[in-house]
Amino acid sequence: MESIALWQAGTLCGIVCWILVSSYCNVTPALRSLLQPWVAHHVDVGIPLILQIQRFRHRALDALFAGLSCVVSVPFYTAFLPLLFWSGHGKLARQMTLLMAFCDYMGNCVKDVVSAPRPSCPPVRRVTATKDEEENAMEYGLPSSHTLNTVCLSGYLLHYVLSYIQSRDALIAFAGFAVVCLLVGLVGLVTYFWTTLSFLLLFAYPTPELPTPSFEFHTAFNGVALGIIAGVQQTYSQFHHEAVPRIFTPQLSLAALLGRVLVGIPTILLVKFCSKALAKWTLPMVSNMLSIPIRSTSYIPALNGSVTLKKSDEIKQSGYLQKLFFYGHQQSFDVDTGIRFLQYAGLAWSVVDLVPSLFSYLGL
Repeated sequence: MESIALWQAGTLCGIVCWILVSSYCNVTPALRSLLQPWVAHHVDVGIPLILQIQRFRHRALDALFAGLSCVVSVPFYTAFLPLLFWSGHGKLARQMTLLMAFCDYMGNCVKDVVSAPRPSCPPVRRVTATKDEEENAMEYGLPSSHTLNTVCLSGYLLHYVLSYIQSRDALIAFAGFAVVCLLVGLVGLVTYFWTTLSFLLLFAYPTPELPTPSFEFHTAFNGVALGIIAGVQQTYSQFHHEAVPRIFTPQLSLAALLGRVLVGIPTILLVKFCSKALAKWTLPMVSNMLSIPIRSTSYIPALNGSVTLKKSDEIKQSGYLQKLFFYGHQQSFDVDTGIRFLQYAGLAWSVVDLVPSLFSYLGL
């Protein structure tokens, strides 16, 4: 336990030191000035190749890529990851959730540090058939969140399946071991450490050159990771140990899984709605008690008036801890970040704690 405590303290202190150094020394603009010209050059050089590929345009391909973009979206994981938990594959679901949060955070950090432009449109054509695709197109282009999540999660899923059926070669075992080493032991650690870590990671996020939705996406996944860890840490011995019933076994039939889905999905959506409403009520009240000026860009219309201030056009992704140290230079804080974080933390907690308790009560 002492080694774990030292590791936790070292990690948190390292992040705090990085936040302070990067805030005072303007590390992000310096890195961007070095990397952005090189990346932008390669983006321009690659446009002719992209145009050649897009000459093979077809509706079926457009539909395929639109579907693939949904596979790594928040709505998909809202439905897919709970199914993994409720079907008995809790270890896979936990590690895929944490891997997804890690990949999304690191990928979006690189995006907003480099702020690499996407290929010009036109001549390059973008598939933006849905609202999610339009939001994704507003992000910077390096690295691709869809590619990163798809490759990492598919690779880990392959590792899990092969290890489950006890047929894996040395190369795949090594790759799986590397991923597991990043995630091992997360569930058994103390929740307050992960609460502090999630909070600090919001502060450590770099400031992009222009506003993007990347910060919103990683905030949601940070909240999901915290909710999963908090819930599993409290109920591991009841609902998440290795001996839980799994799908297609006598203990958990397909009909029982269908019953779990019919009960669980409406429940987690209700918890998400209630968590959002509670956060919208409590966070402004706490901010007012602490005399912290706040604004809201979407969730609380009554606070939209602060966007007319002189610095309202500054992006909400800017470092929050930096704002605390230079309070006089910042006129308001975006409360939407906290609301989004808490609503997804509540949703994830309900998946692994509240809903399994309902299953136990209902005999599912």
